[in-house]
Amino acid sequence: MTTAVGSRQSDVAVGGEGPTADARLPTAGLWVFAYGSLMWRPGFAYAEARRARLTGYRRCFCIYSVHHRGTPERLGLVLGLDRGGVCEGVAYRIAAADVARTRTYLRDRELVNGVYREAFVPIELEPAAGPGPGEVTALAYIVERAHPTYAGRLPLGLQARLIRAGKGVSGANLDYLVSTVRHLGELGIRERELERLVTMAGPLAWHRAQAQHTSPYAAALVRTLQRQAPPVRLPRGTERGQFLFRQRMGA
Repeated sequence: MTTAVGSRQSDVAVGGEGPTADARLPTAGLWVFAYGSLMWRPGFAYAEARRARLTGYRRCFCIYSVHHRGTPERLGLVLGLDRGGVCEGVAYRIAAADVARTRTYLRDRELVNGVYREAFVPIELEPAAGPGPGEVTALAYIVERAHPTYAGRLPLGLQARLIRAGKGVSGANLDYLVSTVRHLGELGIRERELERLVTMAGPLAWHRAQAQHTSPYAAALVRTLQRQAPPVRLPRGTERGQFLFRQRMGA
């Protein structure tokens, strides 16, 4: 199973540099490991894309969402890269001339509130037709466990309850889950825990939920379940505290 190789230009404006030291920037290019939406919506130019495996981390719903897929009053869940397990994803090779611009774009996209942090990790690349490295060091965005919205390893049943009722500015949490599983399937990646979550979150979700917006099915679930008490609440002030957390980390 292979991922198409190509080059794609970002149409996203690039802002200023983030707090991470530029001393670690490679001079011969950069590999970026993608495990979530970066796999199907990178938003930056790349010279090559390869299937890759990261050992020691897993893709999971371990972050409470108070904006994109939930609210402070009714939490949702979004994906993070957390310690333990193995994660199949896509590795992008960035040409040396594009490294600084790509790092800036990724920081603007991934480091908004400090729940993710940059790390250089060893990954295994799927063999290509021609010669190339089997193992490389890649930039990845892993979850910051000290962040106030880090959820940890919640039971699947509780994850399903939060996802069924969650909705934020980017749409229903259920649609986000289904969209993720569908995109992973298109890349030939099976994520059985997420597939179980789809089944638990709603028997019709797979057929009726759609990517990038709230489907009628997910919207109906949200309307019904939001009349009930939320299963999890964060302490008051957490939404403000997550941005203060980023400021402390960058100090």
